[in-house]
Amino acid sequence: MSLPHPANLTSLVLRTDFGDEGAWDSVRAAVDAAGEYSFATYVSDLRFVDVAVHALIAEEAAADEGDQIGDVFLADAITMNDPDHPLLAVDLSNEPGQTFRVPARWFPDVSANLSIANMDFAEFADAADESGTFRGFDEG
Repeated sequence: MSLPHPANLTSLVLRTDFGDEGAWDSVRAAVDAAGEYSFATYVSDLRFVDVAVHALIAEEAAADEGDQIGDVFLADAITMNDPDHPLLAVDLSNEPGQTFRVPARWFPDVSANLSIANMDFAEFADAADESGTFRGFDEG
């Protein structure tokens, strides 16, 4: 199961929950509405249904260096059922398995900074709240 590559300067949003097509449409609409530009490459492929994080890490580790993507955002059951559509961000390279949630409204900030390597995954994970959700950086 090789991981698809996102389009240039976007992040891979991988659908893992296939229970509700309308929910998937809502997730994509919320992510797209959050930014002026497209920050996501969406993949809806049944081979990724309920895929485990450790399987994604193994796939990334087995890929040639030029084929590695570094991180992925999962649209799982929590994403589909929560009105904020918090995607599960997964680090596949620096600290494989490190995760945090990112609501759709914050996705463009995270995606853009990761895509251009302006910030690393751990900076967002470390800024997550007690629930493990990144909700922006505290300006104060």
